[in-house]
Amino acid sequence: MSTILVDNLTGKTSAGSITVTSEGGAATQSLQQGLCKVWGHFNGITNTTLDSLNISSITDNGVGEYTYNINNSHNNAYYSLSGSGQRNSAQPAFTHLHFGPAGNNSLLTGSVRCVFPYNSGTASGDIRDADAVYALMTTHGDLA
Repeated sequence: MSTILVDNLTGKTSAGSITVTSEGGAATQSLQQGLCKVWGHFNGITNTTLDSLNISSITDNGVGEYTYNINNSHNNAYYSLSGSGQRNSAQPAFTHLHFGPAGNNSLLTGSVRCVFPYNSGTASGDIRDADAVYALMTTHGDLA
């Protein structure tokens, strides 16, 4: 087996484009499009960033709401956002995150505001926000 050691990869016909062929050889994928562009692992109880990529800071906006401020912005607001969280080891995990807050449902290129809701477990089954001991977020999309 050979090992290739490089510091930079450049596309053959376009400097910013590298295509990877699938394991079976039947499909190709743009390497740049497949990479995660931003991710953050934040403790909302202690307001501590545990680890991150392309995040300059995280702001605690209140109970269960955090803004992840991006170093290198997205090219547009049409990127994919996903994430999850957990309230603490004794309570159930959040089922999802949504960007927000309520009434402000737009993605921004330079930051992502995430809300971590959970089912309160009450008879009415109302949804509440709560600080997350693990608040995890990732984005995929074009960088500016």
